[in-house]
This record gives sequence, C-alpha cells and structure tokens, in this order.
Amino acid sequence: MSSRTVRVLVSVLAGAGLTLAAPTALPAVANASSAAVAEVSAADGCYTWSGTLSEGSSGEAVRQLQIRVAGYPGSGSQLAIDGQFGPATKAAVQRFQSAYGLGADGVAGPATFGKIYELQDDDCSPANFEYGELNNCNSDWSGGKVSAATARANALVTMWKLQAMRHAMGDKPITVNGGFRSVTCNSNVGGAANSRHMYGHAADLGAGSQGFCALALAARNHGFTEILGPGYPGHDDHTHVAGGDGRFWSAPSCGM
Repeated sequence: MSSRTVRVLVSVLAGAGLTLAAPTALPAVANASSAAVAEVSAADGCYTWSGTLSEGSSGEAVRQLQIRVAGYPGSGSQLAIDGQFGPATKAAVQRFQSAYGLGADGVAGPATFGKIYELQDDDCSPANFEYGELNNCNSDWSGGKVSAATARANALVTMWKLQAMRHAMGDKPITVNGGFRSVTCNSNVGGAANSRHMYGHAADLGAGSQGFCALALAARNHGFTEILGPGYPGHDDHTHVAGGDGRFWSAPSCGM
C-alpha cells in the first residue's frame, strides 16, 4: 500500500471516529515498527490539522486551511489568507464542503480535512496542479517583485484556486501555460510593467476542452481579482487569471 493510500485511509477512518491498527507483520529492519506506526499516525505528508476549526479560531492551522479553500470565496470575492477564522472563512469552508458533498456547517473537522488530504500532494500542491506549471521562468522563484518564498507561496494559493475552478467545471483538466515571471522573464515576453506574474499571483490558461470564455467566466467565482480574456488586447489566445489587490475583469468577446 502506498504512503498516499495509507494517509487517505487514515483520514477517512478518522472522520468516522475509527483508528487504523499498526501492521502486525513488518520487515525485519531496524526501527521498522516505529516507522510504520509513525506513518499510520500522520494524516498527511504536507500538513496535518490536530483539531476542529471554527469561527473565532486563529493561527497557522487557520491560515493553512484558508489556502486550501481560497477558491471558494464567493463570486467576485477574494479570501484573505490571514489566519483569522471569520465569517468569510466560514462561508468559504461551507462552499468547499458543499462542492464535495460534505455537511456544509462551516466547521472544519475530520471530514473536511480528510477531503483536503485526498486532494493534496506531499509538497502541499493540489493533486491536479504542480509548481512547475506555475513557473517556466526559472527554478528558484527568484527575481520577481517579491521574495522567492513569497512568489512560491502566492503560486500555491493560485493552484488551489485553480483546483476549485477545475472541480466546478466538471473536473476537466485545465491547461496552464505559464505563471511566475522574474522581472527579466516578464520583460522578455513583453509583459506589463506591473504584471501580477512577477508576484506569483497569476496563471495563463490554454483553451483546453472548456474554451477561453468559459474559463474566464468561471474564474469570477474562484477568488481571481484579475481576469483577462478574448477581446482584451493581447489575450485572444489565452485566459489570464490572477489574485492580488484591486479588481479588473475584461474579456469583451465573452460578455465580460
């Protein structure tokens, strides 16, 4: 059984109030028993929540949750990743729960975390998107308008927004043609001087099976404050989505 399978099984059983017993027979290697128990005890290789979160909670556990539900802020909104579980976070959790057929009470407990564990890989990226897709400029996320760590963190939020959008569009693959750009990379492709690509917030999407307009229109519901598509200068061949301050949506050929 793979480690990912074990983690998902543990999370599912935890949601049902059950536990998974450690294997009774293990290879004869040093500390094998301890290693097996540790793996079974860990719910996820990326991040494990240790308790229920609800309105009024705060701290890193809330911030980690907000990243995963960033794609469920409601139409035209963007969820703050601030570690404070307020009404907006509760509403985002409820939308996430509804999207996956869970009880939509806005309280993040075992069932909600279990679904998140199923959706994410050990590097914290969502199952259907990878860091490499969000950066075809360089390997270390350096040279942008923010630190490399911030650019990479912003790209992670962008991926979770795309994961939510993908699910809402029938779980059809979404093609990502680019994301983060250093100042040099941005200049080389003729990007805008204030492009959100240089902050790690942005992604350029290919038409895929959905089409550019469907992507642009769907993005309105998943936390993207900047959406540029067909009819906007230079965007007839892709749909651009981004987070960040302010809001600017323009895809005239799509009625937006």
